[in-house]
Amino acid sequence: MRDDEGMRLLAMLLLAAGLLTAQQIRLYLKDGGFHLVREYEVIEDRVRYYSTERRDWEEIPTDLVDLERTRGEIKDKAEREREQAALAGAEDEFEREQRREVAKIPQEPGVYMVVGGEVRAVKQAELSIVNNKRRSILKVLTPIPVVAGKASVEMAGERSAFTVEDARPYFYFRMPAQGRIALVKVKTKKGVRELEIWNTVPVTREIFADREEVEIFRQQFQDGLFKIWPVQPLEPGEYAVIEYTEGEGNTQAWDFRVAAAR
Repeated sequence: MRDDEGMRLLAMLLLAAGLLTAQQIRLYLKDGGFHLVREYEVIEDRVRYYSTERRDWEEIPTDLVDLERTRGEIKDKAEREREQAALAGAEDEFEREQRREVAKIPQEPGVYMVVGGEVRAVKQAELSIVNNKRRSILKVLTPIPVVAGKASVEMAGERSAFTVEDARPYFYFRMPAQGRIALVKVKTKKGVRELEIWNTVPVTREIFADREEVEIFRQQFQDGLFKIWPVQPLEPGEYAVIEYTEGEGNTQAWDFRVAAAR
């Protein structure tokens, strides 16, 4: 027998065994035991059943059979199977909808949100770094040199122009490189929003960022495409999705505001 024929035969045997197991019913007895049967019927004072063990029809007095328990288990099993089928159907539909949504996300790097079936791009924020009363613009992908000490990374304005109504929004993040992603709570100050504080180590110029991160779930669909959303509902206020490299001053941010519940 060829290997592929043997595999097909094994698969058929396993399928047959699975179908047999799925069709088995426990015909409970009043003494606490049970018979494994494929089906049964009550005929006057006797119960006729097909034994899956002996593969033949047999009979037993009705007085010895716990029909209430037997019927109850059959009903419970049928309800579980219906629930599992409904759950599987819902999961399949969710996965199909997820694939349709992912297919809409543009190929260009950035942060996107799906609202009412439409994809909205979240605008990347222009960041400024303030150190010793001096302000410099943090260029995208080209971090500015920073002297040792503490500096504040800020965004202009006290409110983001991008507002979300959902307290648990989800975002798609397409990134060209394998940086780190985080969701942070932004501190509002007079005229600006503070994203994080940089503490720069002398000589090595290594940067340690102090930021208020929000715990998130993340899901990766393909190389460079992630879906992120907060574990807990967000309080109204200012937030940002950021990409960064640990120890380097190359933070990029996409800011948004969570509106107060109406």
